[in-house]
Amino acid sequence: MLAQFESPAAAVRAHEELFGYWAGLKQQRAQAAAGLPGRPDIHPSHFKRHLPAVSLIDVRRTGGGRDYRLRLAGTDLYGVYGQEITGKGLADVFRGEAEAYWRTELDKVVETKKPAAGVHSLSWRGAEHLSILWLRLPLASDGRRVDMILGYDALIGGAGLRAASGIRAA
Repeated sequence: MLAQFESPAAAVRAHEELFGYWAGLKQQRAQAAAGLPGRPDIHPSHFKRHLPAVSLIDVRRTGGGRDYRLRLAGTDLYGVYGQEITGKGLADVFRGEAEAYWRTELDKVVETKKPAAGVHSLSWRGAEHLSILWLRLPLASDGRRVDMILGYDALIGGAGLRAASGIRAA
């Protein structure tokens, strides 16, 4: 199964749409003094066309730190990651430097309570010519403590490709 490629411009537009949706929820919650949006605030029907590339990542607090589990992964992500990743932890999906990269990026989202976006090469999968343009948005059921992350991964061609998303931390 091959993942659907997006042009960098289309991927950036998708990021901006999802970020705008999340920022709107955050603004509504701020007006009610409720903080960050939580999973119950997210309505997939509001971004149906993006669902195949969306993920929900559980933040699990362990004795000495955190671990992450992919609660849900859209159908396009099978082709991106080369396997079904729903229900798997980071170490089950990534190895070595790729696992360390994602752990660092997800830790930043949890600690800062701010969105993050970037480009990551799929060279760890033997696909040097492919990258993902990714977005991670913090969710907190209590409005304060990040317990889930909403993700979006767009597959784009060209290793080392850098695209400015225009997304700024909220």
